[in-house]
Amino acid sequence: MFQKLYRWTLSLAESRHAPFALGAIAFAESSFFPVPPDTILVPMSLARPKSAWYYALICTVGSVAGGLLGYAIGALLFETVGKWLINIYGYGARVEEMKTLYAHWGWAVILFKGLTPIPFKIVTITSGLLAYSLPVFIVLSILTRGARFFALALLLKHYGEPIKALLDKYFAWFLLGLVVMVIVGFWLAARVL
Repeated sequence: MFQKLYRWTLSLAESRHAPFALGAIAFAESSFFPVPPDTILVPMSLARPKSAWYYALICTVGSVAGGLLGYAIGALLFETVGKWLINIYGYGARVEEMKTLYAHWGWAVILFKGLTPIPFKIVTITSGLLAYSLPVFIVLSILTRGARFFALALLLKHYGEPIKALLDKYFAWFLLGLVVMVIVGFWLAARVL
């Protein structure tokens, strides 16, 4: 079953609509959607290793643009949409802590959380809610999200064949790892920071 899903994902990654889907998922993940764009970035980069940099750029641009939507949700719609999203991700009771943390370490929070499996949407919504400097937020988002996606693209571009061979054998474990990464990210977001 997982091998069929893997083959389907690879064929989808070769579709002419795949870059649009990648950008849309990166955009949505930064503002409201729980699934990271890595789920499509990895198979797309394996299917077309020469395009790995292009795909990382799409993820970065989509993620930063989605981050701006998340920022707007926090700044303009926190009492309705923002509070609902923050509560879904288990962060509702920690907003006051975040205010104190952002007052001293806002830049570090954005950089740290942008590189980790902690959901970036929490950073974007909180940054908007707390009126964190928008230009600084954009620059830090570009740096952190770009570093994450381009590092992954670098690995896939240079080690694509061995990684593809491993995924051919262990795709179910890869999916399980992604699910665990998302769950751990949400847990860390609710408990650690």
